[in-house]
Amino acid sequence: MRPVFDRTAEDVGNIVGFGHVSLRVPDLRLATLFYVVGLGLSSDPYRMAGAGTMWVHAGDGRFHLPTGPAQALRGIVGLVVPELAALRARLDAVAPALAGTRFTWQDSGDAIDLVCPWGTRLRAHAPQPRFGAVTLGMPYVELDAPPGSAEAVARFYRETLHAVATAGEDGRGRFARVTAGQSAVIMFRETGMFRETGGTAGGTDANHIQITLADFSGPHRRLLARGLVTEETSQHQYRFQDVVDPDSGEVLVTIGHAVGSMRHPL
Repeated sequence: MRPVFDRTAEDVGNIVGFGHVSLRVPDLRLATLFYVVGLGLSSDPYRMAGAGTMWVHAGDGRFHLPTGPAQALRGIVGLVVPELAALRARLDAVAPALAGTRFTWQDSGDAIDLVCPWGTRLRAHAPQPRFGAVTLGMPYVELDAPPGSAEAVARFYRETLHAVATAGEDGRGRFARVTAGQSAVIMFRETGMFRETGGTAGGTDANHIQITLADFSGPHRRLLARGLVTEETSQHQYRFQDVVDPDSGEVLVTIGHAVGSMRHPL
């Protein structure tokens, strides 16, 4: 008998890489205390060093931290760290220096929930099978989305970006799940608080996520046809920020997307 394989489980889709989450911070010293000393991540000493910005590596994922008025991400950034026990010790050590900011952390046993000094939520996990072989990385970013939007969000990514995207439901409610490369996903979690607290996730391109596409020009044409391209950055990159209902054109979620080609120099 020939073996039967689910070949679709290996599909990545057109989003072949998830690069970074960009979060504006007003103070790089405090950012270093939280992201490098507290979380145990590494600061890139070469990439745009000293230009009022900082890049922090979490395995293959990165935080881009430009200086400016703080704007918290409307969602959760997921991290995998080698050891939660070591993370707990580091967070205890930096807590006094971060007093007076919005920094908090709470241990739930199998994960640690954190709030950065400016309000962005993060969730740190130990390595586990659902994250594959990742021992240090950024396996997901989970963004707030309005009730009833999950299927339309998934369709937007399938039809506009030709991504692998599905809608589903778990113990926390409905969500859209977008595959972003080999080991990362972008989640859109329906939440009843969404409309009560402003109605967008992220808000502008100031906070954004970065993705890399294999077919770079096709999504650009489809986004341009809908009037959704917000910036023609360079030969290798463009941006959009509205995720819309493919049928009605209604804006569902606003979060900046820096879209890079596979020829991007960075």
